[in-house]
Amino acid sequence: MNRYVWIVALGALSYGMLSSFAKVAYGQGYSAAEVTFIQGVVGTIILWIASFVQRLRSGKKDDLPTAAVRCKLLLAGACMGIATYLYYLSVQYITASLAIVLLMQMAWMSMFAEWMVLGRPPHLKQLGAAAFILFATFLAGGFTGFTTKDFSLLGITLALSSAVLYCFYILFTSELGKGMHFLEKGALMTTGSTLAIFLINCNSLYYSTHIDGGLFQWGLFLAIFGTVIPPICFSVGMPKLGPGLSAILLTLELPTAILCAFFVLNEQILFTQLIGIALLFIALIYINLSSDSTHKNRLDSGGSHRIPSVTSISSNEDIRKPNCLPVEQS
Repeated sequence: MNRYVWIVALGALSYGMLSSFAKVAYGQGYSAAEVTFIQGVVGTIILWIASFVQRLRSGKKDDLPTAAVRCKLLLAGACMGIATYLYYLSVQYITASLAIVLLMQMAWMSMFAEWMVLGRPPHLKQLGAAAFILFATFLAGGFTGFTTKDFSLLGITLALSSAVLYCFYILFTSELGKGMHFLEKGALMTTGSTLAIFLINCNSLYYSTHIDGGLFQWGLFLAIFGTVIPPICFSVGMPKLGPGLSAILLTLELPTAILCAFFVLNEQILFTQLIGIALLFIALIYINLSSDSTHKNRLDSGGSHRIPSVTSISSNEDIRKPNCLPVEQS
C-alpha cells in the first residue's frame, strides 16, 4: 500500500486531537493567542534543532533553497499559523465537533484550488471520494444532533476561514521545496506560522499575565502533536500525493477530534457519528488501494503514458511549468 498515504494520514490524526486539548487549556485561563504562540515557539525550536543536527550528521553540503523558495515556505507557514489560530478561536464559540467538520470543507476547496491555480482538474475517482467523504463528515460531525444553541455565526465564520487558509497551506506544501530535506522545510514553515501568530497577537501577548510554567507545558505537548509531527508528515507525503488527495486524507482529523472530544471533554457521540467515522476509514482504504492501482497500471504501460492524476507526482521531478504535468521517460 502507498506509504505516503499513511504518512499524511498520521499527520492528520496527530493534528486532529488538538482542539479538545486546546479547550482544556482555555479552561485553565489561557487564551487562544497564548496557546497558539507558545505552541509555535516550542515547535519551531524543536524543528530547527533537529534540522541542524541532521545537517551535521549527514555531512552533505546540499544546495540551499533560494530566497524566493524560503519566502514562499514562510508564507505557507503563515497560512497554517493563522488557520490554527482561527481554528482554536472558533472552538470558544462552537463545539469542537462542529469546528472540525467546518474545517474539513478544505477537502473540496483544495481540489478546486488545484484546478484553478495549477490547471489540474480532479479526476472522477477523486470527485467520488470527496463526495463520499463529505457525506461521512456530515454524519461523523453529528449534524443530525446539533441544536440552534450549538451554532454561532462568529464561530462558523472563524472555522470556515481556517479551512480556506488550510487549503492554501496544502497547496504550498505540495508544490514547494520538493528538493529540500523535510526537517528544514518543516522548520521554515513553522517559523512563518509562529511569526504570523505573533504579529496578529503581539499586543495581547505583551500584556499577558499567563506566561508561566503551565503554559510552557501546554506548549510542549501541543507542539509535538501539532507543530512537529504534522509538518514533518505533510512535508514528506504531500509532494508525493499532491494537494487534492492530501486534502481528502486530512479529513481523518475529524474522527480523531470527535473521539478526543468524547474522552477529554465528555462530549456525546451519536450512533450516526460512529457510522460516519467508519465510512471515513473505509474511504481511506479505498483511496489507498486506488492510488496503488493507478501506480501499477502506469508501470504496466511501460511508463509511456502518464495518467493525469495528482497521486502520481514524484518529489524528484523538476516541475518548471506548474500548469503542465511532466512526462515520464521509460
